[in-house]
Amino acid sequence: MNDLIAEKSTAVALGNFDGMHIGHMAVIDATRVFGGRGMTPLVALFDVHSLQALDGSAPPMLILPEERDALLRAAGVAAFEIGFSEIRDMSPEEFFESILVKRLGAGAVVCGYNYRFGRGASGDAEMLKRLCGRYSVECVTVPRVCVDGKTVSSTNIRRAVAGGDIKTANKMLGRPFGFSAEVIHGDARGRELGFPTANQLIPEKLIVPKFGVYSSTVTVDGDTFRGITNIGRRPTVGTDIVLSETHILDFDRDIYGSRMDVRLKSFLRPEIKFSSFNELVKQINNDLKSTGS
Repeated sequence: MNDLIAEKSTAVALGNFDGMHIGHMAVIDATRVFGGRGMTPLVALFDVHSLQALDGSAPPMLILPEERDALLRAAGVAAFEIGFSEIRDMSPEEFFESILVKRLGAGAVVCGYNYRFGRGASGDAEMLKRLCGRYSVECVTVPRVCVDGKTVSSTNIRRAVAGGDIKTANKMLGRPFGFSAEVIHGDARGRELGFPTANQLIPEKLIVPKFGVYSSTVTVDGDTFRGITNIGRRPTVGTDIVLSETHILDFDRDIYGSRMDVRLKSFLRPEIKFSSFNELVKQINNDLKSTGS
């Protein structure tokens, strides 16, 4: 997009959008409504997480940038990236006038109920509403979104993923949590035991789910299969490397070097150090039964 957009030609969604969860999507959906009134729906994104820029404490990612961008394209909204270093010291008023009004040409803005902006996060949704009134810009504040009585937030989703409550995380995300990564060579231990696995490194900066075994779905070369995925350090074998290892059901292909998408569906059990590989094989068979195979 151009650095300067025509006056009042856009409807701008505001937030971190670091999870693209159902709360974020509610903001985006409310922004898309203005498309029917001649405004271009636009999501304002920062080049880094605001906490990373402020104190270096950025939380682990829930979604990789390329997946976030694909979801935005699917939603039919444009994205405009803003360097956080440029705006971090702006007052709320300066941010509103310089970025939203003059640069983005906002005729409408949409944010969540707990939105903060401006130097030291001194501005909130109420201040945004007042500024909109001053500049004759429409303002929509999306209320809290809940799942099973819990507020949908990136923090709560991270907590659920880290705790192995993947079903709650998936409800809040509105899609299964997972990632895409290259299939790498392992030690072939799974193949020797009769359960070959597709091994992947967890993408850097992505949150690592609770170590254990999950039912999953995998997509490779456009085809989707059921699987069971172990995430952890394989205590029976003994390794310090955190891996995602997926046994794909009814599958027999050489996919080394291919990019595979893994989506976690439910937590089956924590990682266990077995006394023998025979005990491990017995447990894997039980895991397969738990997936309904």
